[in-house]
Amino acid sequence: MDLTARERLVLALDVDDFKKAEELVGKLSDYVGVFKIGNQLFTAEGPKVVDMVNKKGGKVFLDLKFHDIPNTVACAAEAAAKLGVSIFNVHTSGGYEMMKAAAEATAKISQEIGIRKPIILGVTLLTSINQEILEKEIGIKKRLEEQVVHLAKLAKAAGLDGVVASSWEIKEIRKACGEDFVILTPGIRPAGKSSDDQKRIMTPQEAIKLGADFLVVGRPIRNAANPVEAAKQIIREMEGN
Repeated sequence: MDLTARERLVLALDVDDFKKAEELVGKLSDYVGVFKIGNQLFTAEGPKVVDMVNKKGGKVFLDLKFHDIPNTVACAAEAAAKLGVSIFNVHTSGGYEMMKAAAEATAKISQEIGIRKPIILGVTLLTSINQEILEKEIGIKKRLEEQVVHLAKLAKAAGLDGVVASSWEIKEIRKACGEDFVILTPGIRPAGKSSDDQKRIMTPQEAIKLGADFLVVGRPIRNAANPVEAAKQIIREMEGN
């Protein structure tokens, strides 16, 4: 994707109220292209947060990871498109039919109401999962990268635009799914920062070099003494400076 570093940078708005979110968007919309609204903020404040980000010139990634029977997810996907989000996601582990229903419902409603179709991404494996958790807790004996690629190929076959996957799997996903397949990468930590609860992490520069389209950064910007300077530093890293 031909995007600037700012357009590729996604800030996780993982805060618990509207005022905090509005303050962050106001400060950072010149440096961050996409704002991720997840379960915490959307449950607390609802659709008005999406409207606020759109009005301030940002794009919204609605990170609710839909995972239900196909009809329910299709209805949720339609609602997300009508809400005006630019990106939303579903869990690939919901299966082919669920993902296909989401893709078809989104394309249909977008055409009907005359909007640009949101990018739909499939969540492969959360970045908090490592090989040991995959095998012992989830019960999947495949190599982690193998499972991620399997789910990415399934997402592509179902009509999704791309996947959410850690930067460790980018090369293998690109090989399996092609250059036009969108890869959004969480677990991004600037050089020298704590990994927190993420297991599969990488620096912004490394992830961009490997071919990530979007990078999600949360705490390293949100919790910084100067969030604007933190965002600028990440952009510099993304640009290789």
